[in-house]
Amino acid sequence: MLYNHSFEISHHKLCHNLVLPAAHNLVLIMTIDAIRHMWKNICNVPFFMFFKDSRNIFAKDDLGLEIARIAIPATLALAADPIASLIDTAFIGHIGSVELAAVGVSIAVFNQVSRIAIFPLVSITTSFVAEEDTTGRLRAEAQENENLEKGFVINREMEKLLPQSESQCNMQSVSTKSQHERMHIPSASTALVIGSVLGLIQALFLILAAKPILNYMGVHSDSPMIKPALQYLTLRSLGAPALLLSLAVQGIFRGFKDTKTPFYATIVGSLANVVLDPIFMFVLHLGVNGAAIAHVISQYLISLILLWKLIEQVDLLPPSFKDLQFGRFLKNGFLLMVRVIAVTFCVTIAASLAARQGSTPMAAFQVCLQIWLATSLLADGLAIAGQTILASAFAKKDYESAKTTASRVLQLGLVLGLLLSVILLVVLHFASGLFTKDVGVLQLISVGIPFVAVTQPINALAFVFDGINYGASDFAYSAYSMVLVAVVSILCLFILSSSIGYVGIWIALSIYMSLRTFAGFLRIGTGMGPWSFLRA
Repeated sequence: MLYNHSFEISHHKLCHNLVLPAAHNLVLIMTIDAIRHMWKNICNVPFFMFFKDSRNIFAKDDLGLEIARIAIPATLALAADPIASLIDTAFIGHIGSVELAAVGVSIAVFNQVSRIAIFPLVSITTSFVAEEDTTGRLRAEAQENENLEKGFVINREMEKLLPQSESQCNMQSVSTKSQHERMHIPSASTALVIGSVLGLIQALFLILAAKPILNYMGVHSDSPMIKPALQYLTLRSLGAPALLLSLAVQGIFRGFKDTKTPFYATIVGSLANVVLDPIFMFVLHLGVNGAAIAHVISQYLISLILLWKLIEQVDLLPPSFKDLQFGRFLKNGFLLMVRVIAVTFCVTIAASLAARQGSTPMAAFQVCLQIWLATSLLADGLAIAGQTILASAFAKKDYESAKTTASRVLQLGLVLGLLLSVILLVVLHFASGLFTKDVGVLQLISVGIPFVAVTQPINALAFVFDGINYGASDFAYSAYSMVLVAVVSILCLFILSSSIGYVGIWIALSIYMSLRTFAGFLRIGTGMGPWSFLRA
């Protein structure tokens, strides 16, 4: 009995010792599963999309290569025109200081009027063409697969009835026909019509209103600048139809994910401008008029090259007038026009507040502002890549690709911004003397440099977010959020410039760019609008 009792006690202890580790293991497994589930839920929060696949930021995968193929030529094309304008300015400077100042005012007027139409036209065209091109390809692939399934049986019957060589000849002729068939893209035809009309309207407006506009800009009738400014602006306006048309075609090519063709055309046009400038200005003694004529010829040359290449791919005449998408273009174009006006208003007010503080603060502000804006060209290339790829992904309803693309271009934008910050801090510290020799201006430039450099990551993200929003066709949010950002930023500009002065303007502009970036984070990070799939 004692033996049996001892055995039962030992058996009970053994079972207890075996059960305890098993229970502990079960609790541990359940805890790990709970942590995994919780982490999975956290990662599914839309905000964490920004950190998706961050280890692959520089990966040379299909997405990385596609971004590079689109972004690099786009950036180079964007940089070509400012460089050509800089060379223009250098040639005009050899004529005289009055002519240089006059042309500077005329170029500012022309660019400001053009910007209102250019930005909405190019952005909308890129997104709509990318969507249509993608859906068209999907339909064509589905039709081809259906034809292949049907044709398999027919071809087997034909092989029995026809000699093999004749059968192969028929198949090759069908294949050749499909390869050379041009696409019907209604949004491309619409963009060309709108671009041409806007170009004509801009040309007429600037030609008829050139003198009142120049008077408003401070070039009065008794000023020595009025004659060269009026001549240059009037002649330059003749190139507006070509400019708007060429940019509409560039938007179409971007929609096809082709930024190389616009780049090559822009390079040819810019080189023509540089070559013709001294010929017209100094050989033919046309002066300022020669500079304007050279620029107009280069614009028409770019348009002709782009149209020639486009005709090879797209049937420019739609099957019917009803296929044109004027309503869709005008609705979204108006939204982006409001956005452009809000952006322009902020920068213009900042410049006017700097001018009120005197010529020295204004000169320093202009130098810093031009550097601030010039660096945005690099981020714009990434924005174009993101817009094009995302528009295609949304058209296919490939939300995983959309999520991956958005996170990748944002991560690249952040890295680009950080790199630009370091470069600008180092370079501008030593190179600011290249812009002026005035000690007072140099001192204020040194005050503005930290703001220009430190805000580069914020600026890059803001521009990339713009491309992402356009790729998702989220034009309404882009417009309304920018108006709200502009209202807050303008209040900050007035308050800070009056209380702190020159530094206050740069603090307000930093707030302005930060709010633009925050608006982008807010839309995607909360999974709103077209990004609602992130909450699924």
